[in-house]
Amino acid sequence: MSEQQNREKTDEPVLRIRDITKKYGENQVLKGVSFDVQLGDTKVIIGPSGTGKSTLLRCINHLDIPDNGQVFLNGHEIHGSKKDISTYRRQIGFVFQDFNLFDHLTALGNVMLGPVRVLNMSKADARDLACVELERVGLREKADLYPAQLSGGQKQRVSIARTLAMNPKLILFDEPTSALDPELIGEVLEVMKDLARSGMTMVVVTHEMGFARSVANEIIFMEDGRILEEGPPQEIFYKPKLERTRQFMRKISELYGKEDNP
Repeated sequence: MSEQQNREKTDEPVLRIRDITKKYGENQVLKGVSFDVQLGDTKVIIGPSGTGKSTLLRCINHLDIPDNGQVFLNGHEIHGSKKDISTYRRQIGFVFQDFNLFDHLTALGNVMLGPVRVLNMSKADARDLACVELERVGLREKADLYPAQLSGGQKQRVSIARTLAMNPKLILFDEPTSALDPELIGEVLEVMKDLARSGMTMVVVTHEMGFARSVANEIIFMEDGRILEEGPPQEIFYKPKLERTRQFMRKISELYGKEDNP
């Protein structure tokens, strides 16, 4: 984290989640989830499939409205009209499993779109900004290519550049490498590591344990719609308090390998 960010960091979390619940029909997906995210933190959420991790991110961004509980961004509760929620949502970036790029726009056009339409930036200024963000993710030379001409890893990096162009206060990542071929995962994780090192505030749902171990400030282990255990990587990986956490970490190591490289 930069010295400036350290000076700006206060006791007030960037993101505060309190007792979030969410139910779909008879299926109670989230059962009272609470945690805080401080400025510059990388919070990594892990756990079995179907335990509510993606739903939690969608509730944070109010893509899905929580049944109960509260979400605070910089001390202000996210609620109210669609217009109010839209205003908050602009400040929270979201990188999905699928890239969600517009096929008829180039990489540059995809990154320019939000600043022009949402932030009312001039096309010239938006173009300059898009070039900067594409450079940041290592794709400046691909600016004029369309999504069909890009690899999966390049598409996801364009998606990250598009999110960065909106100057979010934090970014939510929902399994950003799950749709990628194994050889393309590293290029996306490297961009995310650079963001973490630069002090970007992030909440990441992932099974990439090497990434989690090397950049997370805290790891949250979820199961059955609840947080079972949370703590720093060294604790969760090597000295978890709960037997269930130990079982999960052993299974992840068997499935995905040790992933010791930072």
